Amino acid sequence: MRIAAAVKLTREQRQQLKDWRRGRKISVRLAQRARIVLLAAEGVSNKAIGELLAIDRRTAGLWRARFNAMGLVGLERDAFRPGRKRKIDERQVQRIIDRTLNATPEGMTHWSTRTMAAAAGVSASTIRRIWVAHGLKPHRIKSFKLSNDKAFVEKLEDIVGLYLHPPEHALVLCGDEKSQIQALDRTQPGLPLRRGRCQTFTHDYKRNGTTTLFAALNTLDGTIINTCMEKHRHQEWLKFLQQINRETPKDKTIHLIVDNYATHKHPKVKAWLRKNPRFHMHFTPTSASWLNMVERFFRDLTEKQLRRGVYRSVKELKASIDAYIGQHNNNPKPFIWTAKASDILEKVIRGREKLNKVISV
Repeated sequence: MRIAAAVKLTREQRQQLKDWRRGRKISVRLAQRARIVLLAAEGVSNKAIGELLAIDRRTAGLWRARFNAMGLVGLERDAFRPGRKRKIDERQVQRIIDRTLNATPEGMTHWSTRTMAAAAGVSASTIRRIWVAHGLKPHRIKSFKLSNDKAFVEKLEDIVGLYLHPPEHALVLCGDEKSQIQALDRTQPGLPLRRGRCQTFTHDYKRNGTTTLFAALNTLDGTIINTCMEKHRHQEWLKFLQQINRETPKDKTIHLIVDNYATHKHPKVKAWLRKNPRFHMHFTPTSASWLNMVERFFRDLTEKQLRRGVYRSVKELKASIDAYIGQHNNNPKPFIWTAKASDILEKVIRGREKLNKVISV
């Protein structure tokens, strides 16, 4: 009859095993291994340990032998398992990477895992693992636009300076229009959210008119001054400037950040600004409206309220916008600008260098 090897414990080993056995933050596997060794040290057989702990006797024998051979370290580490040998070597991997980066499938603009798998003679899951390991995502694309504004640096430093170091006794507002917001009604009622099923709505819709949202974001506290109007000409922009003038403290200078839309530079708008010298206009560089923080608010409005909305009239659409902004103003949270002008400029310079390389090729 085969007899299991005896287990002898030092005082320190016994105490450590007891700590593992009852530790709340210890993994279940390690706690079970500690119980096996403690029972084995008391002279309990592997079969009896298996019955006591509801495990296979061979499992008890495995950890008894591991402890005798390696001590406590043997219980903490699982045995190394090399796994299946690779079926694809490094040269094949490199060829797939090069092909992903430097070629496209015939008649298509980009690779998918299946088209690359067919071209390389491997499985789609192999292509997926290679792409993930090397950070390749040929199915994704991002849009970009580098500003060609000759005064880009000056405008960038001016606006970022207002964000990071706002002047005293002044308000910094980010203003813009979100034009042509459509009051869309679905052609059929959608299904609500249920367990195991997402909310649904039809892909087609009925247009019930449009409105334009004028908004000014207070960078200090995150509140919004807003109104909706049918059009977005200089007349409507003047009305919005007058609203800002009414709804802000008269003793505060207004620094208003806007984009280069022609309406903002209309002669009548300039004439009004000359009569109201507390307004100071700061224009973002061309093709750099992302510098205007109100765009971040517009994105939230679209994602959280407008995109899934169903509106049977422009009146319903305006009410929905007013309700969202009203809720926002009840508990406003400012957007915190963290990027320094020098960091942004460094990225723009790198982008231009890469673009010039592509153009020269």
